[in-house]
Amino acid sequence: MNSIEAYLEQDAQCYPDKVALISSAGSITYSQLWQQVLQRADGLPRRQFIPFRASQTADFLIQYFAIHLAGSVAVPLERDIPEGRYQSVCQYLARSEVPAGAADVLFTTGTTGRPKGVVISHSAIVADAENLIEGQGYSSRLTFVVHGPLSHIGSLSKVWPVILKGATLHILDGLRDADAFFRAFSGEGRYATFFVPANIRYLLSFDSRRFASLADRLDFIESGGAPLAHADMLRLCQMLPRTRLYNTYASTETGIVATYNFNLNSELPAPAGGGNLNSELPAPVRGGDRGGVCGPADCLGQSMRHSRVVITPGGLIACQGATLMSGYVGDPDLTVSVLCGQTVYTSDRGWLDAQGRLHIGGRADDIINVGGYKVDPTEVEDAALAIPGIKDCICISAPHPIMGRALKLLVVMADGTAFSKRAVARSLAATLEPYKVPLLYEQVPSVARTYNGKLDRRHYHS
Repeated sequence: MNSIEAYLEQDAQCYPDKVALISSAGSITYSQLWQQVLQRADGLPRRQFIPFRASQTADFLIQYFAIHLAGSVAVPLERDIPEGRYQSVCQYLARSEVPAGAADVLFTTGTTGRPKGVVISHSAIVADAENLIEGQGYSSRLTFVVHGPLSHIGSLSKVWPVILKGATLHILDGLRDADAFFRAFSGEGRYATFFVPANIRYLLSFDSRRFASLADRLDFIESGGAPLAHADMLRLCQMLPRTRLYNTYASTETGIVATYNFNLNSELPAPAGGGNLNSELPAPVRGGDRGGVCGPADCLGQSMRHSRVVITPGGLIACQGATLMSGYVGDPDLTVSVLCGQTVYTSDRGWLDAQGRLHIGGRADDIINVGGYKVDPTEVEDAALAIPGIKDCICISAPHPIMGRALKLLVVMADGTAFSKRAVARSLAATLEPYKVPLLYEQVPSVARTYNGKLDRRHYHS
């Protein structure tokens, strides 16, 4: 079947009374969901872009599926998008041609700040879903808890494998209501969820007891959107020893490409080609008395079923396969600058090990040149987050009266923890080369992040 709606129709026929969706308004069975999608599709135009504000509701998914079924293109936009921006998107799309086979247009700013409408085909959606099902072991008995915005691929892409497997989706409106989040895991059966790293750090810092109580209910957790600090990875392995914990390489432009279970204590389904993705890894890290064993921080695993990763001569990651975007809507020049010959070229630095596993560095445009030395700020941040008392941080380039430019670390401290520049510098000097240890330090109440939890380095450009 070549569309997500074909699978939804099949679900409604095979198990009509099974719960498809849980939200704040209650639950909907597959039969009810399909009937509401059919009714909504009857009133929609054909072969058009249809923008609409995303919401964490059943109505969002009904509208989303109905737009596809009507033969139009779904354009989910952020719920709080300003009206002026919403109207400008509508006008831009009205001037653009609807591409053949297009299912969605997802707007992303990436690292440039320039909004780009990424076209995703029906076939790419199915390929992404099959990648996730095979790579992470989705089953029909699973309940997947989604709490991130459904206008972005991080959370929207979890809807797709749920429908393909006939599983259950539980939608929450963010993590602001921690009680609602933990109640979502109170039923029978097995659960999974997706976090950006900032969510994980929040739960580890402020609600670790309840987080640990989910150990026997969580089948797996996926993390993506930004690098996860190795200290947080190790804590997760210790806290959830039987839960599969995945780092995934994905983007709106590439789709879901590679994934890696870094919890070496947990069971991992064998990949289609045989073997075990946890075999022959670099030396794992063991943590504490609880015996957590954690794989390497930079590993994102092997390419999934419908994807292939190659490394360019310049050391950047390029992706191929059925999950790639079709292009940027209305912008052929921008499209060919990224998508060329069925390959999407990224700005992420990476390498492949002897087993074909992808390892990632920072972004090429994040590298900081200090006194002739090139520093990946994520390495500094990872080391800093391993220091007790540091809750969050960002490493940036800042003016220096002698050096011209120098590394500066902005630090958010845990409540009740004193900030000492000298103590932080000494701790970093014990694990980093001298030129990677920042000269400048500042305690701040928070660091700037984008909507999906990535550190917003552009905010600090000066």
